Amino acid sequence: MQQSIQAHQQVQLPLFEAFLAQPVLPGLKASEQARKSSHPELFSELSLRGAPEHCQSLLAPVLRELSEEEEARWLTLIAPPASLTQAWLRDAGLNRERILLLHARGNQSALQLACEALRLGHSHTVVSWLGSVNATARQQLLRAASVGNAQSLNIRLG
Repeated sequence: MQQSIQAHQQVQLPLFEAFLAQPVLPGLKASEQARKSSHPELFSELSLRGAPEHCQSLLAPVLRELSEEEEARWLTLIAPPASLTQAWLRDAGLNRERILLLHARGNQSALQLACEALRLGHSHTVVSWLGSVNATARQQLLRAASVGNAQSLNIRLG
């Protein structure tokens, strides 16, 4: 009887909070063993559609979790939208001491910059806003991620 009363008294999280209480992208953080396997998942995409402020609300916990990675390497953001400012990163609770924010300059494209950041291996995850990624670009990102033992996450905003 006492156990059934306690079971009914447990606090239930609203759906969105329950989602945020779980690791956001468990597949994105590959274990060291998975990284050493013959074909780890090194490239992921996240497509967000809707009002920019809603997309940012959904993106914040993903980036927050990645910025808190216990690894000594960086979380690198390549060509983020202008709305992802230093103030937004701070307000979203991201560990800004673990984040590099990079923009392509001159003749270098965002894809080339993302590949270079992945290849160098100074980042555990390189998050890019490349839009729709074709098969050739995906292969370039996969190869670069493999060389740098890093993961690539492309964010598509609709």
